[in-house]
Amino acid sequence: MPENTIHEAFIRRTILLAGEAAAAGNHPFGALLVTDGDIILEAHNTVITGKDATRHAELNLVSTAYQKFGRGTLSRSTLYTSLEPCPMCAGAIYWAGIPIVVYGAPGELLTRPEIASPFHIPVREIYAYASGFPPQVIGPILEKEASQIHLDFWPAFLAKFGRHDI
Repeated sequence: MPENTIHEAFIRRTILLAGEAAAAGNHPFGALLVTDGDIILEAHNTVITGKDATRHAELNLVSTAYQKFGRGTLSRSTLYTSLEPCPMCAGAIYWAGIPIVVYGAPGELLTRPEIASPFHIPVREIYAYASGFPPQVIGPILEKEASQIHLDFWPAFLAKFGRHDI
């Protein structure tokens, strides 16, 4: 089975989690952790409902996973995320020792005029500066599907609330 096919089911699940985040009033991002082929933890963005700008899906996932499972489990896990991790989340993934990151849509999607987030650094570029063992990055996977939730969400969100950093 081709590598991308293996990742598609997990990326589809992150897209569903992103939809759950949006339905709950948050930004549309979802993440999950896979160990030995099984999903062991899921998370979504809670920036709005949690009133905390750092509550991205990946950071929520890494924080909970580190406390619940410890570095031993994380060191043999794969983190899947609906959109390429931001610099903050990339750092958390690195420091937690997660060796593989797979993402759906590229982060540069958020710099499109209808979304207009001014801040994007590709995760591969961030990890190029990391010493030791930076995570392997795989993606984009199912880019069109993973992008669509953002193309649907952000114009309406921005029309209602104005510019809001992601």
